[in-house]
Amino acid sequence: MAAPAIPRHVAIIMDGNGRWARQRALPRLAGHEQGSKTIQACVEAAIEAGVEFLTLYAFSSENWKRPAAEVQGLMRLLERFLDERARQMVKEGIRLQAIGRLDLLPEACQHKLEQAIRDTSSNTRLTVILALSYSGRDEIVDAVRSLARDAKAGRVAPENIDAEMISSRLYTAGIPDPDLLIRTSGELRISNFLLWQLSYTEIHVAPTLWPDFGKKEFAAALTDYASRQRRFGEV
Repeated sequence: MAAPAIPRHVAIIMDGNGRWARQRALPRLAGHEQGSKTIQACVEAAIEAGVEFLTLYAFSSENWKRPAAEVQGLMRLLERFLDERARQMVKEGIRLQAIGRLDLLPEACQHKLEQAIRDTSSNTRLTVILALSYSGRDEIVDAVRSLARDAKAGRVAPENIDAEMISSRLYTAGIPDPDLLIRTSGELRISNFLLWQLSYTEIHVAPTLWPDFGKKEFAAALTDYASRQRRFGEV
């Protein structure tokens, strides 16, 4: 089955902020700050290309283990991003959503995130999904627990549980699986990201560090995708 020219859903593992800062003898947070600016360029590129969904791996569950000062700085960056971008998203027709164990975020971040999601809920031009406090394994565990509770209560028969039912309990329920995954910084791993959803996703690895990733690199990933032949296990 030939791949359509434009992927409907693009997911990005935004990697390389720390190395970008280290190469310039800057603190790690400077790399994160520059990386947050890259998001706007990719959002614009996605809109221009006709992508419908853009999922950004912004903060993993494992990131909570980083030094407290770095985590606090990342949460401040998230608040600033929401303060600066939410109103603009409304104007630009961008819908914001978030996936992950969001209840672990600081209260201020949760409130700003919830407000931005409400304010942009009717937009249809592009859906931007932030993966925050996210773990692919945690997502599957949470889905299994949800089904187990329903099975125990007699609302679900275990023999009726199938892939579609599991998908409906994931954080991404109602969102199509990614057609294309972009990993920046040249690393060849998926880092506990969308483990269920990436089953048949095309993967593009870019050598560019995330803070230097722009419209040109995004276009190159789309060109690579368009050259693929997606088989979904077929001969």
